[in-house]
Amino acid sequence: MNGIGFGRRVRAARALGMAAAVAALLAGGAGAAPTPPPLHLHIVGGLGSLNQFTRHEQPFWETELARLSGGRYTAEIVPFDRAGIRSQEVLTLVQLGAVPFATLPVSGGITKDPELTAPDLAGLNPDMAAMRRSVAAFRPYLEGMMRQRYGIEVLALYVYPAQVVFCKKPFSGLKGLAGMRVRTSGPAQSDWIEALGGKPVTTGFGDILPYLSRDELDCAVTGTMSGNTVGLDEVTTHIHPMAISWGLSIFAANGAAWNALPADLRALIKRELPRVERDIWDESERETADGLACDIGAPGCKAGKPGRMIEVPTSPADERLRREIFASTVLPRWLQRCGPQCAAVWNRTIAHSSGIEAR
Repeated sequence: MNGIGFGRRVRAARALGMAAAVAALLAGGAGAAPTPPPLHLHIVGGLGSLNQFTRHEQPFWETELARLSGGRYTAEIVPFDRAGIRSQEVLTLVQLGAVPFATLPVSGGITKDPELTAPDLAGLNPDMAAMRRSVAAFRPYLEGMMRQRYGIEVLALYVYPAQVVFCKKPFSGLKGLAGMRVRTSGPAQSDWIEALGGKPVTTGFGDILPYLSRDELDCAVTGTMSGNTVGLDEVTTHIHPMAISWGLSIFAANGAAWNALPADLRALIKRELPRVERDIWDESERETADGLACDIGAPGCKAGKPGRMIEVPTSPADERLRREIFASTVLPRWLQRCGPQCAAVWNRTIAHSSGIEAR
């Protein structure tokens, strides 16, 4: 199924509404044969060019689901960046039921509800261990809030490799980004770059190379391996390894569509998706290190192509600056966007794992 065709179906589903979308998902028809065909699901996944999609999401839905169910259930999946919809629309479309099942890009894609971005705010998680702690602390609240506020079931949480800074120009540490035009993926990353004296330019992942090629950017924040995959190491020269954020995504289901599935299918998905989630997290941790090794052409490069970038080491001053900027700029600005209730939510959840309270 190509992205254009899926986009047409999404637009049609918008017009028909949630009830029609769910009915279409599960329709058997009055003239169904005595042995009905397999129930077939339509899934919107994550970014199609990344290994998290091609190695994990896509094989699970398009191959493993049929095998695990003995052929009773099948699915097809299309990445949201090829589905004819914008990442900012995915939450609304899942809530309405126009897209019953989707991977929601949280960190850069959800502007409707800033509260969802809490566990992956820029500068909060400098390594994967911190990212795991933040998500674990926030997850119980996230699952309940999504169900109550949007009627959405959170089925898995995925993460991409660390988002770091690639630049076309030499720079010395985080303070060296002052005056640079830096691609960011959302408000929190923009706050982070502004606090360093840089000039954030918010664009989609697919715009990074064209913007750099047209000299509209000096630097870009993106994944260590995803940057290598698309050839970012060929148009930039310097890389800073500190994780700015990680690219958290929620795999979610419209509540009505989820509850309409057969009980054994719901049980299968609940049983198997945690494995897919673990595999994606483990791969993202490996790819963070491997992507950096490939970008700089280190001997440990395995999955990517060796580049010739120069690594700008993370210094103790960078680490102090990270924590200062997060506490003084990123967290307060998130609270302004999120609302007064978010301080209490933060202090009940991520404050305990990060050691930083919202005031």
